Amino acid sequence: MTTPRILLVDDDTELVRSLRLVLTQQGYEVLTASNGLEGLQTAHQMQPDLIVLDVNMPWMDGLEMCRRLRLNAEPSLRYVPILFLTSQDSVDDHVTGLDAGADDYLDKPFQSKELTARVRALLRRREAARQPPATETQELTVGPLTLHLQACWVRRAAGDAVQLTPAEFELLYHLMTHPKRPFSSQDLLEEVWNYPPGTADPSLVRWHIKNLRLKIEQDASQPALIRTVSRLGYMLVPE
Repeated sequence: MTTPRILLVDDDTELVRSLRLVLTQQGYEVLTASNGLEGLQTAHQMQPDLIVLDVNMPWMDGLEMCRRLRLNAEPSLRYVPILFLTSQDSVDDHVTGLDAGADDYLDKPFQSKELTARVRALLRRREAARQPPATETQELTVGPLTLHLQACWVRRAAGDAVQLTPAEFELLYHLMTHPKRPFSSQDLLEEVWNYPPGTADPSLVRWHIKNLRLKIEQDASQPALIRTVSRLGYMLVPE
């Protein structure tokens, strides 16, 4: 088994030094870059398994780097997990990071055990994504939704295909393979994204659900497909 390769992109040299030490001690190969431009170049050259990305940096910030990876990179980078390092209690950073295509966020300051727990979960997802679902077909259709299992896009009946981020794809695949079954935020964090109990923010689910609804619902303000079930969580209800 090859050593997982993590790209750490941050202009805070002291933080980079400490995080590199922590991650190296966990057995990972760590690459570093000090801004988004350098990060993109390193990502294309070295093909990391995970990117840990600061939001605010010179030359190119983390949001723009994330958008370029999700929209313009080759497939091997387009679906690499991205963990944003965000300002503490900054909802705007959380929202814009997830909207740009990030998989998760971690507020500064944080403890090293929080970082390593998120890294392990995201790398497990990366490895699982490399194993195609055990089916001969490349598409899954439930109600009006058709999900392409390799290209990671979804199409509503008589509509255009919409590209999904890795986290959105994993979430929708889980809901489509368990229709009419409600899942709490904690269920989804553990079953979809492999987070150990208590290691991830439940609001992460809420934001990914919001973005999914914007892509698949006819009216995201009154969702008919992904419904919120009082005190139970979220459920896919095919029309």
